[in-house]
Amino acid sequence: MRIAVIGAGIVGVTTAYELAAAGHEVTVFERRGSVAAETSFANAGVVAPGYVTPWAAPGMPWKVLRMMLSRHAPVRVRASLDPALLGWMWRWWRACRTEAWQANRTRMQRLAVFSRHRLHELTKALQLEYERESGYLVLLRSESDLAAARPGLKLLTELGNRFHLVDAARCRELEPALNPDTPLHAGVHLPDDEVGNCRQFAHLLRHEAQKLGARWCFHTEVQRLVPGTQPQVVHRYMPPAESTQLVIEPASSKNGGPATEPAPLEAVSESFDAVVVCAAMGSAELLRPLGLRLPLRAVHGYSITAPLRPEDSAAERAPRAALMDERYKVAISRIGQRVRVAGSAELGGTLEKHDPRALETLYKVLDDWFPGAGRMSQVQRWKGARPMLPDGPPVIGASGAEGVWLNLGHGSSGWALACGSAFALAQVMEGREAPIPLEGLGVERLR
Repeated sequence: MRIAVIGAGIVGVTTAYELAAAGHEVTVFERRGSVAAETSFANAGVVAPGYVTPWAAPGMPWKVLRMMLSRHAPVRVRASLDPALLGWMWRWWRACRTEAWQANRTRMQRLAVFSRHRLHELTKALQLEYERESGYLVLLRSESDLAAARPGLKLLTELGNRFHLVDAARCRELEPALNPDTPLHAGVHLPDDEVGNCRQFAHLLRHEAQKLGARWCFHTEVQRLVPGTQPQVVHRYMPPAESTQLVIEPASSKNGGPATEPAPLEAVSESFDAVVVCAAMGSAELLRPLGLRLPLRAVHGYSITAPLRPEDSAAERAPRAALMDERYKVAISRIGQRVRVAGSAELGGTLEKHDPRALETLYKVLDDWFPGAGRMSQVQRWKGARPMLPDGPPVIGASGAEGVWLNLGHGSSGWALACGSAFALAQVMEGREAPIPLEGLGVERLR
């Protein structure tokens, strides 16, 4: 089949690869000048299936209200009278019921476990090197933090995830550079989890897909989809000067030009046998004219990334792999010769405006655990819009419009779910049985 993939974030890239590997003729349309240039650009890089859970959970609304009073709140809600945002929050509140949360948690974690398996298969088969490190350590600052974490440990046990509850001394053996002056009560070590450079993986997999014949159309805006037996993609080439720049600080250089000959500036239409929408926050606008109104909202996340000091040895001041400060919900990751700190969940607001309080929390957590680890004069600050559905799981499968398929709404778990989502969708599009049950991941649940 001739298949168009809309969007080249980590979900779009993995989808394009799986379809190309299955023998299809794939064309990818991306409005930026490179793959993984938006939400996948500077995420935490953590792959930890046991911690992939819906944001809609029992008691979460009250936790969010309490957090809003905290200076270092991990969740912030921007006050807004936007009816769409209020509608999203109403659906999110309803999805916090215990029965709904349990079902959605099972769906997401089943997909996450399979996705990690598929990630490892691709890594081994294609010999991909993307600054991967094994191990994930959740830091618990106090006895009350441990008490709050115990329900999560019970879930890990139920799911069969291997973990070890360790004392502070063992935490410091696993991560020798942890600051001894910061109080630490205990930790949860997950040896099977990992961290890796999501953006680098996306670039490597893009080249593997290209070897298989996939065509990449960068700086190309998809304006309209026309469903049917031969669905059409109406698109327009945008010169780089017209493209919206990435929201990072300091401003980055352009990430390369178009991979194909530029199309005319006027809109053109191409026909395919199928179209897969993986356009993150752009998906809702594309699908609305088809009668599909997805309750998709941006939950913004932040990260700071700094190069390690070259004069230091790897173990002196920097983390070995990935950690999570459970109190502040902030991840600290070793990404090659850089340290990345990522966190915050901001509902409402805009991509362009950075909240100084969210950034202050990231700096605080890094300084608490690894003071002096990075060259902060060269820090890169980033904010990304994570496309989240109110109940948590993504949408994978047919859209209901003829010839149009969906792989979107992965929220903050895109990197952890991408490989599994892409493989499962490719199987279903070929009429095969999915490797895991996809019940509850279809678009019908949102209608």
